Amino acid sequence: MHDPRGATRVLNSLGFARPPAETRVVVAMSGGVDSSAVAALLKSEGYDVIGVTLQLYDHGAALKKKGACCAGQDIHDARRVAERIGIPHYVLDYENRFRESVIEEFADAYLAGATPVPCIRCNERVKFRDLLETARELDADCMATGHYIRRMEGPDGAELHMAADPNRDQSYFLFSTTREQLEFLRFPLGGLASKAETRALAAQHGLTVADKPDSQDICFVPEGNYAAVIEKLRPGAADPGDIVDLQGNVLGRHRGVIHYTIGQRRGLGIGGLGDPLYVVRLDPEARHVVVGPREALATQVVPVAEVNWLGDGGLTDMAEREIAVRIRSTRPPAPAILRPTGRTTAEVVLAQAEEGVSPGQACVFYEAGSTRVLGGGWITKRETRR
Repeated sequence: MHDPRGATRVLNSLGFARPPAETRVVVAMSGGVDSSAVAALLKSEGYDVIGVTLQLYDHGAALKKKGACCAGQDIHDARRVAERIGIPHYVLDYENRFRESVIEEFADAYLAGATPVPCIRCNERVKFRDLLETARELDADCMATGHYIRRMEGPDGAELHMAADPNRDQSYFLFSTTREQLEFLRFPLGGLASKAETRALAAQHGLTVADKPDSQDICFVPEGNYAAVIEKLRPGAADPGDIVDLQGNVLGRHRGVIHYTIGQRRGLGIGGLGDPLYVVRLDPEARHVVVGPREALATQVVPVAEVNWLGDGGLTDMAEREIAVRIRSTRPPAPAILRPTGRTTAEVVLAQAEEGVSPGQACVFYEAGSTRVLGGGWITKRETRR
């Protein structure tokens, strides 16, 4: 890069025109191998590294759970890594913020029949908002995380791109990252070819977490038991009600709307009615689980709200645009048309109808034929079924 006087400015690996030792970076350390490897890598490159770990929920109770991976152990692991590589480490109590910004909404959304994705809200409202602000208060030049996603400099500023390893790509969970946040964030692992490289990096630096298993569950939902968590947060939420068909005919009884998910077929207790029936809609107010044939699950027009636009120009600068979208984190982007309907709302028309699209899920936008993330929004309700 050249400055106006014609001198060449050499950028360090984090994109700053100064030596690493004069560049302060806060690393969000979860206690896992990914963020630990980031901290070790940046420290080895000579950066002024500060490790910060968030206490997001009551880990005292979790510690009593035998064999469970819990917040207490994660904080301990992060502290040990910081000691090993010789960096200052802080633990911040964000329990109240996490409960108010993530857990309470998760419970309400689930009770409303939605399928919430709390990890996205955590990134949006806690890690990339509150923690990022803390990093600025620590006079950091940037904040680094262990997410598998790439930040690239484009002609109009920083762009978000999918990770080099499609099997580890976490762009689905980071679509709500704003342009301003993206300027301050760094993702050193996004260009690695595989998770094996990360573990090798951690082992190279002698980190005890090098072989630590990946966490599979939402941090406050042990063993994926959503219903148990909701019952604890919202007593009485598991009230029984009727299982009805699309015409409202009662086919049986259920043990609480919170125990069912859209697309579910097994465990309905209404066998012997002919063709298989699937949960196509949840109506918590009427305490109804609505079932229908598989074709009733197919959705082609997907309304989205709270759109975060990371593409060029503004969302409403176009009538429509060909893009690719992800409705689920486990599926590759699929062709679609994006039609803005307001400043932060849009309609996504899928080229091929998808089954089990549920309110509360994220719909993430990608540039057609590219790795670039254009943003995304939250699915509000299902409209057209074909």
